[in-house]
Amino acid sequence: MHRLSLPDVAAAVFITFFLTVPQALAGQAGAASTGVTFTASVVDATGAAIAGANVSLDAGRTTVATSNQWGAFALALSPGRHQLTVTSPGFEPLAVVVSVPATGTESRTITLKVAGFQDTVNVQAPPRYSTPSIASATKLLTPLRDVPQSVTVVTKQLIADQAMQSVADTVRYVPGISVHQGENNRDQVIIRGNNSSADFFVNGVRDDVQYYRDLYNLDRIEAIKGPNATMFGRGGGGGVINRVTKEAGFMPVQELSLHGGAFSDRRIAGDVNQPISDRVAFRLNGMYENDGSFRNGVTLERYGLNPTFTVVPNSKTRLTFGYETLYDHRVSDRGLPSFQGRPVDVDPSTVFGNPAVGWVNARVNLFSAGIDRTEGKLHVSNRTLVGSYDRGYQNFVPGAVNPVNGVAALVTVTAYNNATTRTNVFNQTDATYPVQTGRVVHTLLAGVEFGAQLTDNLRNTGFFNNASTSIAVPFTNTLITTPLTFRPNATDANNHVRTNVAAAYTQDQIELSKAVRVIAGVRYDYFSVNYHDNRSSLDLNRPDNLVSPRAALVYKPAEPVSLYGSYTVSYLPSSGDQFSSLTVVTQQVKPEQFNNYEIGAKWDATNALALNAAVYRLDRTNTRATDPNDPTRIVQTGSQQTNGFEIGVAGDATRAWQIAGGYAYQRATVTSATVSAALGATVAQVPRHTVSLWNRYQFAPRVGTGLGVLYRSDMFAAVDNLVTLPGYVRADAALFFSLTAKLRLQANVENLFDTRYFINADSNTNISPGSPRAVRVGLDVKF
Repeated sequence: MHRLSLPDVAAAVFITFFLTVPQALAGQAGAASTGVTFTASVVDATGAAIAGANVSLDAGRTTVATSNQWGAFALALSPGRHQLTVTSPGFEPLAVVVSVPATGTESRTITLKVAGFQDTVNVQAPPRYSTPSIASATKLLTPLRDVPQSVTVVTKQLIADQAMQSVADTVRYVPGISVHQGENNRDQVIIRGNNSSADFFVNGVRDDVQYYRDLYNLDRIEAIKGPNATMFGRGGGGGVINRVTKEAGFMPVQELSLHGGAFSDRRIAGDVNQPISDRVAFRLNGMYENDGSFRNGVTLERYGLNPTFTVVPNSKTRLTFGYETLYDHRVSDRGLPSFQGRPVDVDPSTVFGNPAVGWVNARVNLFSAGIDRTEGKLHVSNRTLVGSYDRGYQNFVPGAVNPVNGVAALVTVTAYNNATTRTNVFNQTDATYPVQTGRVVHTLLAGVEFGAQLTDNLRNTGFFNNASTSIAVPFTNTLITTPLTFRPNATDANNHVRTNVAAAYTQDQIELSKAVRVIAGVRYDYFSVNYHDNRSSLDLNRPDNLVSPRAALVYKPAEPVSLYGSYTVSYLPSSGDQFSSLTVVTQQVKPEQFNNYEIGAKWDATNALALNAAVYRLDRTNTRATDPNDPTRIVQTGSQQTNGFEIGVAGDATRAWQIAGGYAYQRATVTSATVSAALGATVAQVPRHTVSLWNRYQFAPRVGTGLGVLYRSDMFAAVDNLVTLPGYVRADAALFFSLTAKLRLQANVENLFDTRYFINADSNTNISPGSPRAVRVGLDVKF
């Protein structure tokens, strides 16, 4: 029998309380529950659709509708005279008076004007910590409160206020997500207990290569939690990270950011958006960074350039084109080993190896194209992403520690390098069509996706003095100057992999009434892996036919409130995240399966403040285990389960106070023994408790401050549960000063109280220490 723990009781009490709040607001739902349907399209002066425009009713503050991808929205209004207020960032608010007849329908086009520019200082920071709507989770622009799964959006305003520098920085304030070390050569996250280096997307299209992504060209990052293969395809067992990039628009932008600070950090970034005509717009984002580090000899240099074009030939068609080139070079750093169940007690700056020999390189080129076309009620969207990736790394890897008289004295170090090239080609087509049957409204979605990926992977082992694959290094001198030769070892990879994807999916968003909605969908994926070992000439193939359903119920007792329950499924093929683990044994293994059960509540307390809570259980089955009767065989009896709940908040608590953060409780355990873990083991790097809260307060028209607090409880470095990363509390702070309306100065202090802590690990012997106190200063200029 399962006994309730204190966090279980807390969750029950919180959810019970949270779900009673909407009942007090239920009276608001009746006002627009009867009458006729008013439909409208929101466009700009060129006739181009404005997506995400918010509509409020009769001078109310609550958003009652949001325009979809093609600018359309619908409202059920009672007969009589009503005033609608339509707002969208960058446009002047517009009040529209409509007279609703007793029967029939009412429809019109609403044209917004581009907002004018004034040389004034804002009294408060822009309300940009909350995002009203997203399209990625359902392939249809949907108010965030009506998306039936837990989603956290990190906006560009929050990224700027915290001076975030990486994807890892952005998920610090996302409940339910931990950052994996990723061998310090790539982005890697653990979402609801599931570790992945491949569940990354850009504008909803797969970007699954192992490298460090930059933030210079982003509008926001969306952390979409829980399996959602219906929209994203294979993988994504715990969820996905979707980057939404800036696109060319018809409002001029000219911005420059200069940042510098501790450990020789230096960065410059620019953003220029310019309409070329009333039909064509151009945007250019660029960045250059050259940094040091608190780690001895560890440096970073990178640059990126991202031009985009938007073409609107007519009111029914929108074309977008983009190209990004990104170069990232840094010194490799695998962190610190452990001793007696804890990270080794040395100066956090200590590096094991030779920074002159270790390196990480990535060259990324991405080309994207999109077309949106509307014909009557039918909307068709097509997205193409072509990516060329060339990345490699060469590193020293600390291993077991050998003590002398009970004190850590020597550490065993190995070395290897790895090179990977990959070409991705993906194309997605979605068609959306609304249908009404009686009082029931259906929004039908049908889509197809095709993709091909070519990957070459080569690994070499390091031989010290061209003889030994390891060396013992004293803690008194961790710099390795021993000559090192890299050449193939017997088990080193040298392979060529081709993957092909063909998928079809369908979904129906059903509005049974103003209060009850259903989302049901299913996706079929044909996913094949063709693996060729260049050393042995071995050829392996594994095709999989994956069927992923999704079902959700949303109940809205009041317009700003949604209560939901959902069930989703996703699969991970036996070739793994990066297709490199296919063997004669795993070729016969069927995909792992992820089943997610979730209930939650979302409440837009105001137009600028959103709260959410979710309780979930995520089951992972079909994981590989050793046959207890024959250790040479693999059976699929392994499993793990994550039970948890999370609370999130983002937006304006008052006119001067913005907040973002949340709390997550996670219990991720192995429920049936796997190849690497015993029954009952706790999943690696999944802390039981995490708390994050960032506050920004505008004290005066020109002066604002920020204060953030992060708490993480103890967690294990690996699934064998032998090494513990201690919990910690870290505080960050910021000061903002607006010199003019176009010139802002900010200072950020990371780790305000100089706490010593450990962020994450790749294993028991590769542990990353957190940065000591670091001050960074930034100057943002608008022209």
